[in-house]
Amino acid sequence: MKKLNKKYLWLSGLASVLLLGACSSESTDEVEEPVEAEGSETDEQVLNVQLDVEVASMDPQIATDGTSFEVIANIIEGLYQTDSDGKAIPALVESAEKGEDGLSYTFKLREDATWSNGDPVTANDFVYAWRRLADPDTGSEYSYIMGIAGLVNANEVLDGEKAPEELGVQATDDYTLEVQLANPVPYFESLMSFIPFFPMNEDFMDEVGDSYGTSPDTLLSNGAFTVSSYEPAATSIELDKNEDYFDADSVVLDGVDYQVIKDSQQAMLSYQNGEVDVVTLAGEQVDLFKDDPEFVNVQAGYLWYISPNTLVEGLENENLRKALATSFDKQQITDTILKDGSVPADYIIPDGLAVGPDGKDFRETSDTYLEFDPEAAKESLEAAKAELGKDTFTFGLVVEDTESAINVSQVLKSQIESNLDGVTIEIEQMPKKTRLELMKQGDYDLGLTRWGPDYADPMTYADLWVTDGNNNDGSWSNAEYDELIASSINGELSLDNEARWEALKETESILMNEAGVLPVYQKGNAVMMQDNVSGFDFHAVGLPRVYKFAVKE
Repeated sequence: MKKLNKKYLWLSGLASVLLLGACSSESTDEVEEPVEAEGSETDEQVLNVQLDVEVASMDPQIATDGTSFEVIANIIEGLYQTDSDGKAIPALVESAEKGEDGLSYTFKLREDATWSNGDPVTANDFVYAWRRLADPDTGSEYSYIMGIAGLVNANEVLDGEKAPEELGVQATDDYTLEVQLANPVPYFESLMSFIPFFPMNEDFMDEVGDSYGTSPDTLLSNGAFTVSSYEPAATSIELDKNEDYFDADSVVLDGVDYQVIKDSQQAMLSYQNGEVDVVTLAGEQVDLFKDDPEFVNVQAGYLWYISPNTLVEGLENENLRKALATSFDKQQITDTILKDGSVPADYIIPDGLAVGPDGKDFRETSDTYLEFDPEAAKESLEAAKAELGKDTFTFGLVVEDTESAINVSQVLKSQIESNLDGVTIEIEQMPKKTRLELMKQGDYDLGLTRWGPDYADPMTYADLWVTDGNNNDGSWSNAEYDELIASSINGELSLDNEARWEALKETESILMNEAGVLPVYQKGNAVMMQDNVSGFDFHAVGLPRVYKFAVKE
C-alpha cells in the first residue's frame, strides 16, 4: 500500500480509541487497516480540498478573507493573474501600455473571454466593478484599496465627495480600459491580480440584485471553473471545469470539490480514506507526518495578531496593551502548539513580504518589537494599574472555532493570566464570519485575527491602522502615523522610493511602540498532498493557493 506505515499506525490507533469508546465492554485484538473510499478511483480529475473555515462571501467586492478569495479566484479572473513565482502576469489583458510618467495605463482586453452566461467580458465590466468597489453605498470593507491603487478621485469618491462615475477609470471601447492615477504606484500591476479589482457583469448584477453569490444560479464565471453546488455557509462547494474559459486547454482538472472540515483528526481521516487530496495539519499531526514524502511545509505571509479594542475601558491604556503584548511566549505557541513552520512575530510587517530600494527584505533592516518579556510585562501592568486606578481587569478574547485558533487562544489565556496578576481572559469562540462581524462592529474586547498580504509591499499591512480605516477594528489612532501613511500613498513620500521605505519602517515602530496591535506569529502552512497531485501553487502574497495548473493523475 502506498501510505507509510506510521500513517496507518496513527489511523489505527485513533480507530481503536473510537471503537473502545463506543463498545467499552468489549475487547478487540486487531484493527483493520483503512480501505480506499468507494468511488475514489475515477477517470475524472476532481481535486478534493479541505478547508478549515466556511466561505464568507462569493462577491469579489465584498469578500475579505483568504478562503473566500481562494474560491472566487477559481471562477473569476481579472486583468492579471499570479504565476508560480508569485508575479503578476496577464490574464484578461492582451497588452498594457504604461504612461512615461507612471500616471496612466491603457489595457487592451482579450476578445475571446466570456462570462458563463455567454456575454463577452468587456472593459465596462471593470469600470462597473471598480466604481462599485469605491462607492460608499456598496459598503465594501476593501473600498480603501482603490485609494491605495492611486486612481484619480479615488479618495474623494470614497469620502462621498464625488460620484463613482468620476473615478479615474473608463472604457473607451468594449475592449479598451483606460486608468488614470493621481500618483505613481510601483505595485499597481500586482494589485490588478487581487480579487476586489475583478470584473463584474453589470446586467447580471441588475438581474440578481442582493441575491448575488447565494447559489450557482446567482453566480457568473469567466475563469477556469464554474460553480455547480454552493449555498452560504456551505460545508461543501463543487466547481466544474469551465469549457468556455479562454485558457481551458491549460486546465487539466475536471473540477474542484471543497469540504469544510474543522477538526484536524477528522480531516486526516478523510485524507487517509482518499476522500480529500489536500489537507491542512495541526499540532501533533505535524510531528507525526513531517518526514512523509507527501508533507509540504510553506512559509506564508499571513500575520496573526491580537487586536485590542481601544474603545473598551482599560484597553485605551498603552501600558496595559504593552503588558498584554509581552506576557505570552510566542516561541512556545509556534513550537509546541502549531508546529507547522509558523514563527514568532515580534513585528507586524511579515518576513519575506517585500524587497526595498536597497535590495533587502523589509525585515532585514528593521527592528523587532514587543518580545516576550514577563518581567517587563509585570512592570507595564503595574504602571497601568496606577494610571487607571484599577487592580483587576477582565477581557473577552474572540476567536474563530478552528482547532489551531482555539489551541492558541488557550495558551494566550494561560500565559497572560499567569504572568499578569489581576488580568482574566475569557475565550469566546465562534464561526469566523461571526468573529469578523463582531470585530467590524467594534463589539469585542480582544480579537485573535490575521491579515494576509494583498500585494508585495509593506503598505498592504501599514495602511490597516490609519485612523478610521476600514480594517482598523480596534480604533487605534496616531496622527504622525496617519501623516506618514498618507504621504507614502499619494504625497511627497510617494515620489521618493527610498524615503518612503524608511517612512514605512517608522510607521511600524510607532504602531508597535504603542502596542496598537499585539503580534503573535507569522503563519506557516503544514499540508499533506496526495502523491498523485502536482502543479499546485502556494503563494505568500495575494492568493494562498492556486489550482489552475493542478493535475491529479
